[in-house]
Amino acid sequence: MNLHRRTFLTAAAAVAGSSSLSAFAAAPRGFDELRQIEAGVLSIGYADLGPRNGPPVLLLHGWPYDIHTYEEVAPRLAEQGYRVLVPYLRGYGSTRFLSDATPRNAQQTAIAADAIALLDALGIPQAVVAGCDWGARTACVMAALWPQRVKGLVSVSGYLVTNVKAGPQPLAPADELAWWYQFYLATDRGRAGYEKNHRDFARLIWRQASPEWRFDDATFERSAPAFDNPDHVAITVHNYRWRLGLVEGEARYDALEARLATVQSVAMPTITLEGDANGAPHPPAAAYAKRFTGKYEHRELKGGIGHNLPQEAPAAFAQAVIDASKAA
Repeated sequence: MNLHRRTFLTAAAAVAGSSSLSAFAAAPRGFDELRQIEAGVLSIGYADLGPRNGPPVLLLHGWPYDIHTYEEVAPRLAEQGYRVLVPYLRGYGSTRFLSDATPRNAQQTAIAADAIALLDALGIPQAVVAGCDWGARTACVMAALWPQRVKGLVSVSGYLVTNVKAGPQPLAPADELAWWYQFYLATDRGRAGYEKNHRDFARLIWRQASPEWRFDDATFERSAPAFDNPDHVAITVHNYRWRLGLVEGEARYDALEARLATVQSVAMPTITLEGDANGAPHPPAAAYAKRFTGKYEHRELKGGIGHNLPQEAPAAFAQAVIDASKAA
């Protein structure tokens, strides 16, 4: 099947009487329809492809990306008999907080708890979990805290769990330069600038993180509406300020963060991936290989593959998911 020529249907997100979701309802290219389900503190928008009785796969996007990171990965996996779930993270697309009173918190355990709540709501006890950027971090946090829920793990750029204690410590100047946006978003000027220019900001990060990815305007515009979510700015700003130790998380996640800090390794079958043109800071494979004590393989991809690896190299990413599933 030629995935580039496939024509896909669009459908409204299944949220009765909610006109505020109309801007995010269409799911072109790769997703026949979007679904909506209450899970934990959220109403989560997600794509659900493949047979309902197929082996479950959960694909998690990062910042500033969206479910279209997997627009070619998901159909490939569905065609192989997998049930593929691709949710919008909190602060993206049609995902909404159920209560205005819930803090717009983006610490790592909160986002991972959202993913577990989604699996619970769908009655899925275990899945292969795969991601890049924030999605890779979330997948690793799930593997560390809920290993019984993660059948296999695929992570771009390795074991990305945030070391909260190390966050405030300065890096070498060249490394700090690559993280310029974290410092920008730590300021009131940065928050205002991101709110005003979030689409241009996202496009800039795409180019910085994947300097050899020649994405066209249509590709970017499929993802851009997801950043218009009313909580997107607050979620983005909180995540980066929390990592630097500038703001607190929620007390409800304190025990999870404390337990996460003690986890030294995960044992499920794992494949890590890295592109040869990743413009985002990332550790070498040797720095995190010891974190994976089960069946483990690291794959280096050549050909100008950048940070958004699943969208830039969908066949390789899909194969990694399949191989991790079969290794379990």
